[in-house]
Amino acid sequence: MTEDAVVDVPETDLLTIGAFAARARLSPKALRLYDRLGLLAPAHVDEATGYRYYRAGQVERARLVAMLRQLDMPLTRIAEVVEAGDGPRAAALLGAYWADVEARVAGQRTLAAYLRGRLSGRSSEMHRTFAIETVEVPAQVVLTEKRHTLADELPAWIGAALGRLTEAARECGGVAGVPYVAYHAEVSMESDGPAEACVPVADEAAARAYALRRGRAWETAVRVEPARRLAFTRITKAQVAHPQILAAFEAVEEWMAAEGLTATGPCRELYFADWAAAGPEDPVCDVAFPVG
Repeated sequence: MTEDAVVDVPETDLLTIGAFAARARLSPKALRLYDRLGLLAPAHVDEATGYRYYRAGQVERARLVAMLRQLDMPLTRIAEVVEAGDGPRAAALLGAYWADVEARVAGQRTLAAYLRGRLSGRSSEMHRTFAIETVEVPAQVVLTEKRHTLADELPAWIGAALGRLTEAARECGGVAGVPYVAYHAEVSMESDGPAEACVPVADEAAARAYALRRGRAWETAVRVEPARRLAFTRITKAQVAHPQILAAFEAVEEWMAAEGLTATGPCRELYFADWAAAGPEDPVCDVAFPVG
């Protein structure tokens, strides 16, 4: 039997793997891999010979799988896209994946820039790319959660903790300022802080009642923050990732030293934007130090 033969089986005319591979512009090896991965099964497998046969109508699916693999899409997500078929759902799944890719690449780009500055000894030059400003912040009542956490666990915890505190603020007169995370000691891959998530609220009495009622589960507390002057720089979503965010902290510290200012409290990240809606290059966070 030739590799490009058309074979008659009870259901319909089917193509051998060689003939189908030629039509799909793929190799038989790739088709065997797709079968093994559960992405494209043959229409028929001869029990006696083990030969695989495909329908001509499977060509478009084979080409789609090949193109999605060129995007380095994980197998589980490829399966979701091809099972969705043609239409808005498949397009939406691809769009969501590509948005994730662009966010990752943006983060890698800022990390590469950070590392180039470090390795080339141009840290001061890199720090000058950050614009440093100061702002006066009035006294605030803050509802807080504190946790010891390493850098790789930090993003998930920040999102969850600020989400809980923002929800709790509804019972405490509403959110009365920009939510932030304060660092009482270094958070890195070796050091676990602690970090403290903070949401300013309008009603101190209600906040204390909430913390008394619900605080034990999440180490929730309430305190009154005095009025402060903050030195800060604004960064994008891509720049928030560790360790490249350290460049922003270092830039503010360098500016403070040049201005003769000292830190009067823990450094912090103020999250003023809708994180989920922001793109990689959108400003989302102020990196700040209380100064005096």
